[in-house]
Amino acid sequence: IKSIQSSHSSASLDTKSFEIPASINLRPPPVDRHKSFDEDFSVKPVEVKKAVTAPTNVTTYSIADLQMATGSFSFENLLGEGTFGRVYRAQFDDGEVLAVKKIDSTVLSSEMSDEFIEMVSNISQLHHTNVTELVGYCSVHGQHLLVYEFHKNGSLHDFLHISDEFSKPLIWNSRVKIALGTARALEYLHEVCSPSVIHKNIKSANILLDAELNPHLSDSGLATFIPNADQLLNRDDMGSGYCAPEVTMSSQYSLKSDVYSFGVVMLELLTGRKPFDSTRPRLEQSLVRWATPQLHDIDALSKMVDPALKGLYPIKSLSRFADVIALCVQSEPEFRPPMSEVVQALVRLVQRANMSKRTIGTDQGASPRTNNTDEQHDYMS
Repeated sequence: IKSIQSSHSSASLDTKSFEIPASINLRPPPVDRHKSFDEDFSVKPVEVKKAVTAPTNVTTYSIADLQMATGSFSFENLLGEGTFGRVYRAQFDDGEVLAVKKIDSTVLSSEMSDEFIEMVSNISQLHHTNVTELVGYCSVHGQHLLVYEFHKNGSLHDFLHISDEFSKPLIWNSRVKIALGTARALEYLHEVCSPSVIHKNIKSANILLDAELNPHLSDSGLATFIPNADQLLNRDDMGSGYCAPEVTMSSQYSLKSDVYSFGVVMLELLTGRKPFDSTRPRLEQSLVRWATPQLHDIDALSKMVDPALKGLYPIKSLSRFADVIALCVQSEPEFRPPMSEVVQALVRLVQRANMSKRTIGTDQGASPRTNNTDEQHDYMS
């Protein structure tokens, strides 16, 4: 039974006094009492809340285990912070490394343990090679934590926008592979899962890369199963550059708003720019607004490409990549393609570019964090 809001006026009937704990074996009251009760108070029959059972296909962790593995959730182990909470690196006694997401108490209050367990049960059903896997959870003392597989290369956002002395830019083939893998993750959520799962929070920071630079979409299902997630996302993402126009205008999340946000990520991969960058000239601050008119102009397109690529890309592959972006970021949601069509278009792009297993293999071994051999032959064929 969902809690009754405390904002009722003093004249309102306090129906909490008529609620019956779910654990009691309910029996129908005498007919005459039931009749007079309804007539006198006009109260609807009490709806008994369905018991929530803990999922058995994921591991239950103790808070002590997670505190030990994260160094009491130390700043040194902090991987990032998002709309729903902070994520920490956790190393366990057996050497296993996982990622722990500590859900903020403003997102899920301490009284919402049943809602959290139900969310865990739903998310634990999501299985795809490009979707970050839920490993386990912890729900004690009003705290809610999710435990995910860990990906050592961090997020796509960090690769594109945070450079250091050890970093090396993503080569073109890797960028195409990341786009295709992410598209397949969304195709799974949209068209394989039943009911469909709208991600609502597609951005480069939520695309994690493993040692071979394969993408894994994180936070899948969270916005679907967290109460008031839409309002929280609107609060954090307005002005981020990822939101579709209809989301900005009226918070209308849909499968097609996911498609739009995915198109923005593809623009990031193509240009190396952030979706919104206040440090750029005014007309270039919004990536979509600046880039979209130029996507079908091959000369302008060549000037838009991430300078970090140093011209090492096949121009036809670049052009087809831009064509897919243009379809995804259309302002009218009904004109955006379903993700299955996006996947097909990117697969055709890969095939036409003749990216053989040999070329893909070179990409997979190429981590921007390590030295690599010259890949120029991958692009000039």
